[in-house]
Amino acid sequence: MLRRLHPDQPGSFAFTPANQAWAEAQITKYPEGRQASAIIPLLWRAQEQEGWLTRAAIEHVATMLGMAYIRALEVATFYFMFQLQPVGSVANIQICGTTSCMICGAEDLIRVCKEKISPKPHTLSADGKFTWEEVECLGACTNAPMAQIGKDYYEDLTAEGFAQMLDDMAAGKVPVPGPQNGRFASEPLGGPTTLKDYSGETQNGSVALAIRIGDTLKRIDGTEVPLITPWQGIPEPKSVPSAKVKANEPKPAKNKPVDETGVSKQEAPAKSKAKPEAVAKGAEAEGTQPEMLTEARGQADDLKKLKGVGPKLEKLLNELGVFHFWQVASWTEDHVAWVDDRLKFKGRIERDGWIEQAKILAAGGETEFSKRQ
Repeated sequence: MLRRLHPDQPGSFAFTPANQAWAEAQITKYPEGRQASAIIPLLWRAQEQEGWLTRAAIEHVATMLGMAYIRALEVATFYFMFQLQPVGSVANIQICGTTSCMICGAEDLIRVCKEKISPKPHTLSADGKFTWEEVECLGACTNAPMAQIGKDYYEDLTAEGFAQMLDDMAAGKVPVPGPQNGRFASEPLGGPTTLKDYSGETQNGSVALAIRIGDTLKRIDGTEVPLITPWQGIPEPKSVPSAKVKANEPKPAKNKPVDETGVSKQEAPAKSKAKPEAVAKGAEAEGTQPEMLTEARGQADDLKKLKGVGPKLEKLLNELGVFHFWQVASWTEDHVAWVDDRLKFKGRIERDGWIEQAKILAAGGETEFSKRQ
């Protein structure tokens, strides 16, 4: 396939401040004279920012890396991951048309694209929201037919379901990725014959991660995570360590029953001076509010797997907007201060090491405490 730049090109390109900082940090990975090694990640970030790779963006990246324009253009035209023409503002639909998907109905999906988006691939829909293309095997043959939309796979598609998915996306909805026929992952259609225990999970790891992000169609804009360049000696964001029990604090009594919060009464510290009631009345609170949700994304995590969280604290956390381990795992010191100010037992987050536990649980692991649950 001959890949050429689109005939209609913008006059200029510039990274956003966040993306510029990210790009400059990537260049520092490589020794002097080897900056061109950063060409692919920088072109990719430019595409994520604009949706497609413009000539101005390619030349801007080449200038940053001290490369001749033609060298950057060679990379952009070689890799099919780079879009050289405008794509839909909502999504570019990539339909797998290779053998397994073709046998299972890929042509029906392409027909839907032609009817709902455009008769020709790489062409904007009338409303500018979608484009589509047929691609080579995407490696999800067991779940054929399938399509890649944004960064996620949508598998076990039917023409009717796919058409409805396009309508939903056009209306601003974000479909849940993964199998669309009820399968957990890629087990047989008749049901799994091995590894039948999913440990209560309703989505596989890939789908759960997409749901956690909250918008599988969203392009990277440079604000997702803190800029970390450890090769420059810049430390990663501090995680809040588990606080050790001080010598003058009461120790848990052996074999004593726990209270409704999930820990023994001897273990619970004094109540916070800044009570939730005071905060509700407008009293100034400490710290910075972390990301809170109005409802769980998919199935809420069992927060009681965190040491120190019982039914009562789990309910309180849910009321604040905390439903998932990944939320707790991302808390900084300021976030801890904000949440701590709203809990009845101040200091529990640090003392029981919620953040460290949550990082393990969010990654699918188990802690010594959660194994006993």
